[in-house]
Amino acid sequence: MRRHFYLASGFLCLGLAVIGALLPVMPTTVFVILAAYCFARSSPRMERRLLDHPRFGPHIARWREHGAINRTGKKAAAAAFAISIVIALALTPMPWPLVTIAAALIVGGWIWTRPEG
Repeated sequence: MRRHFYLASGFLCLGLAVIGALLPVMPTTVFVILAAYCFARSSPRMERRLLDHPRFGPHIARWREHGAINRTGKKAAAAAFAISIVIALALTPMPWPLVTIAAALIVGGWIWTRPEG
């Protein structure tokens, strides 16, 4: 039962990563890393496919080995947060944009404190 839960969660995270690749308000790499975590507990074949992926494999390996996020990833996250804040300010009434700003500051601050690799 637990294996099926992790397998379903891995595919859900991959789906969210695809959405994140298309929308500025959602991250991509975070969901791929979560998918790799889930697949490590449910499907070694799917985990290996992610680790061997030319775009996401190195990010997963850096995260697993050092808890590191490269500078390009940090800049991309900051840009996505900025776009999300602008969209929230333009499309939602106050105080809802403040939630977006708070989330961007908290998560963005955490991202920038991770080591670079």
